[in-house]
This record gives sequence, structure tokens and C-alpha cells, in this order.
Amino acid sequence: MNQLRIADAGQLAEGETLKFEFKRAGRLVEGFLACFAGQHVAYENICRHIAISLDYGDGRFFAKDGQHFICQSHGAVYEPLTGVCVRGPCAGDQLKSLRISVENDGVWLLIQPA
Repeated sequence: MNQLRIADAGQLAEGETLKFEFKRAGRLVEGFLACFAGQHVAYENICRHIAISLDYGDGRFFAKDGQHFICQSHGAVYEPLTGVCVRGPCAGDQLKSLRISVENDGVWLLIQPA
């Protein structure tokens, strides 16, 4: 398993997100890191309704309520800590989570083979 430093441990304030890219099995994958409820979470940037980015390329993933992620295209609403779609066309589906570790003052992506 490879590791990639994607952020400093204190880089994101509550409710902030950061997009990043990494390679898995020779394929470029886009993900995003979020700080929510005092925790860091990371997911692939792919809506579960249709395989498109959740954001419009602007790195904004939180809905206006600041309590959910939202797909900017079709309005699917996701719970940040679990990635479960709680409202919209893919209700019950779950974002693809990415394993991370917070250590040595950094947030590390743990890249698993495809």
C-alpha cells in the first residue's frame, strides 16, 4: 500500500474541503478531503447517481446547510461522515470512501490497489 500526503493536519477548518488527485492502478483518480464534526473524511469525487464529479470543478462539496455534501448537477445529498446518500436520485447508495491517516502533522491517503 502506498501513501500520499494530501494536506497538513491543521490545514482544513471545520466545513472546508480540498480536492486532490492520485494514481491507482495507473489510472488518475480525483478525490476530496473534508473536515466535518472535528474529523477528516475522504471520498472519490464521483456521484453515485451518475459517474460525474460532485462539484462543478470549483472544489465546493458542502450544501448551503453546511451539514451535507451535495452533487451540484442532480442534487443528491450525502451525509459527510458515512457518505450515504440521504436524499435524491441515489438515496441509500454510498460515496466511495478513501482510507486516510492523520499522523506526523499530515493527512495521508492510503492508496490501495484497485
